[in-house]
Amino acid sequence: MSDLISNNMISEIKELLKLARERVAVSVNTELLSTYWNIGEIIVKYEQKDNNKAEYGKQTLKEMSQSLTAEFGKGFSRSNLQNMRAFYLNYEKCQTVSGKLSWSHYCELLCISDKDKRSFYEKEAENAGWSIRELRRQIATSLYERLLLSDGKGNKETVIALSKKGIEMAEPSDMIKDPYVFEFLGFPENKPMLESDLEKALVAQIEKFLLELGRGFMFVGTQQRVTLNNTHYYVDMVFYNKILHAYVLVELKTVKLMPEAVGQLNMYLNYYAEEVNDEHDNPPIGIILCTDKDSIAAEYALGGLSNNIFASRYISYIPDKELLIKQVEAVLEDWHNKDK
Repeated sequence: MSDLISNNMISEIKELLKLARERVAVSVNTELLSTYWNIGEIIVKYEQKDNNKAEYGKQTLKEMSQSLTAEFGKGFSRSNLQNMRAFYLNYEKCQTVSGKLSWSHYCELLCISDKDKRSFYEKEAENAGWSIRELRRQIATSLYERLLLSDGKGNKETVIALSKKGIEMAEPSDMIKDPYVFEFLGFPENKPMLESDLEKALVAQIEKFLLELGRGFMFVGTQQRVTLNNTHYYVDMVFYNKILHAYVLVELKTVKLMPEAVGQLNMYLNYYAEEVNDEHDNPPIGIILCTDKDSIAAEYALGGLSNNIFASRYISYIPDKELLIKQVEAVLEDWHNKDK
């Protein structure tokens, strides 16, 4: 048997085993979620029969935890049993639970009281394949609120779409966040920095930067050269989004948005559209990441362009979640009053 045939045979067997393990893991996880949902149903059923529900929850779950742990081992603490109860109460049908998410994912999600917000993180964790750590980070950095505030206005359709489907990237504006959060860089708040230092730090943490950018991003490189009339220019960072089928050019600014930055990025996009894109690519997209932007100045600087250029702020710390929630509530209340 030749080495080529042997290697191909081994590769096929390895692939078969990997797929089998994945199917087994999904099957086991689905069965575990179903079991925990049914345990929650049993707890609620007996709880409803008890006249003193507070005493039931305090004492009976403790006794149940001790009994189940003694026979079945870890996983049946009182807090986990409470999660199973909440799991049943928050998901009316076990069939609506996603087998792509683990029990640990659902324990994190159950901490979110707002149903629309919880549904958004559930769908996006499933769509993007977030680990537990990634899910926690997105919740901590208030991704849901940032997306709702990105357009500066709220509407019922946006809320419903996010809660039912997660982030739908049908057009370039769907991928934009404001602000972007770079807390993973470890930079002190409001500390001045050079654009080159910011670029190096983002490249060093490229996996986390890609997570913050969103789904479908692939890193192409930094300082990508654009040559016009024997003059060399350099794009700070270039990505390709496989969902939108488009190059994404990112310019980093450690100051507020300036109109000349828009003109420069527009030139880069025209170059990519003519010289880099192939027949299957959509028009390139430009993002200017800056420390601040004046809404009126941004409107005039970005208005009337044929290319898709967006300006978003970035911050190096986790934003105040309560403040973001209040801003979202104010925007949605304003929308609701206009709708009357």
